Amino acid sequence: MQEKTRKFVKDNFFGVSLTLVGLLCLALSVMLYVNNHGGYPQISMAAANGSGGGGLSGPDIDTLERLNGAYEKIAQSVTPAVVNIATTQVVKVQGNPFGGMDPFFRQFFGNIPGFNVPREEREHALGSGVIVSPDGYIVTNNHVIKNATDIKVLLNDHRTFTGKVVGADPQTDVAVVKIQATDLPTAPIGNSSDLKVGDTVMAFGNPFGLNFTVTRGTVSALGRSDMNIEQGGFEDFIQTDAAINPGNSGGPLVNVRGQVIGINTAILSSGSGMGGEGGFMGVGFAIPSQMVQHVMNDLIKTGKVERGYLGVTIGDLNDELAKQFNVPDTYGALIQDVEKGGPADKSGLKAGDVVRTLNGQSIDSKGTLTAMVTNFNPDTTVTLGIIRDGKPMDIKVTLGARPANLPVVAGLGQAPTAGTLRGITVQALTPDVRSQLGLGQDVHGVVITNLDPNSPAAQTGLQQGMVIESINRQPVNSVADFNRLAAAAKGDTLLRVNANGQSQFVVISPNGGGDNGGDGQ
Repeated sequence: MQEKTRKFVKDNFFGVSLTLVGLLCLALSVMLYVNNHGGYPQISMAAANGSGGGGLSGPDIDTLERLNGAYEKIAQSVTPAVVNIATTQVVKVQGNPFGGMDPFFRQFFGNIPGFNVPREEREHALGSGVIVSPDGYIVTNNHVIKNATDIKVLLNDHRTFTGKVVGADPQTDVAVVKIQATDLPTAPIGNSSDLKVGDTVMAFGNPFGLNFTVTRGTVSALGRSDMNIEQGGFEDFIQTDAAINPGNSGGPLVNVRGQVIGINTAILSSGSGMGGEGGFMGVGFAIPSQMVQHVMNDLIKTGKVERGYLGVTIGDLNDELAKQFNVPDTYGALIQDVEKGGPADKSGLKAGDVVRTLNGQSIDSKGTLTAMVTNFNPDTTVTLGIIRDGKPMDIKVTLGARPANLPVVAGLGQAPTAGTLRGITVQALTPDVRSQLGLGQDVHGVVITNLDPNSPAAQTGLQQGMVIESINRQPVNSVADFNRLAAAAKGDTLLRVNANGQSQFVVISPNGGGDNGGDGQ
């Protein structure tokens, strides 16, 4: 064995020598590395404060750091003024000792004491709000506090107060709540008219009960209307992709100066969020601060909201209408009807005029014009830039006072949400509609296009397709006439309606069950 080993070394002396030299060099290299680096290599971990090694650096990263600092400054400034609003509502539900009862048994036991006895249940809801004055005035959504029997307001410093509703405006979904406190932190209100699409905004609130959450996004669009978020309401929403979720309602949307430029109110949702509630899908809506401030000031001052009124029926333009009225594009609001003796009529506005600007601000749709007019107080004089027969001109109009509860349905008429004629929707008697109904040229009025089945009118027997010719013996020649007379109708109301070409009088009672005044012959 030893002889074989000596023979192997002798035959491979050169190769063995090279191997030993290589191992020696490797050992020397390791020793030099250890001496120069103070120990064996280790994996370095970034420091928790972000100042450790391994991170990116450079002018671009420094810019982002400064941007982060700006966002943090906004959050630190606004968050103390954000509140959590928890409401309790007492509702009455039908109940019986055995829980749900089959309808077959209900007909036998429904009137026995103990069965179907109404019982009270408490429903709880969460929302947000923002403090706008040091003495405790808070702006939130109407739907957050609607029908609440108890309101608890949690501040960022963990103090809790009982809130009292100062006033609410369902048509804008704005409400004001008051708490008994002083020296409170506030968030300043900015001018939403200065917003531009693409601006950075931040949303504050309490989504899903996660208190004092902040999200960031951009202004996706302005002037969103016809969303039917609030039935019969004024809509001129800011659209944003800043995350808004259930519980954010009533919280502020702020600009990069930390100013409130909107109140978060709604989202488009798939309805598959936490607890079965709809979650965020990248489309949220906020009420612009210009609208909020007008409503807030009126509610605090008088408890009700006064709005400017033009006295016109308006609609949007399409390509065909723009061509007919010699307008270069579809921007603006087309005046379809003018209320006789109203503010617009007195100023010289006519049907067919297209409103393009108001006090120099562009009008891109009927919703924009309605929102801007209603943001003014009555008796305010405004300048409308219009196109009439292809010629631009300016007309000054002194606004009137919008009738109470008059809904917002441009191009259509809708009776107030309260009153004898509630639940009726009408439209103008156009040549096409007249032809479809087989009515002669001597028939004048507005056509019923929709009817709430629970309304007094429906209970009396009115139906879609009937023509309302007069209300309380006052002629109805336009949608504007219907809006005005329906808003004023209280108590028993006399209508003259045309059905299948025959006219008859009908009395509508506020509680339904009116009296038909004709025999249809």
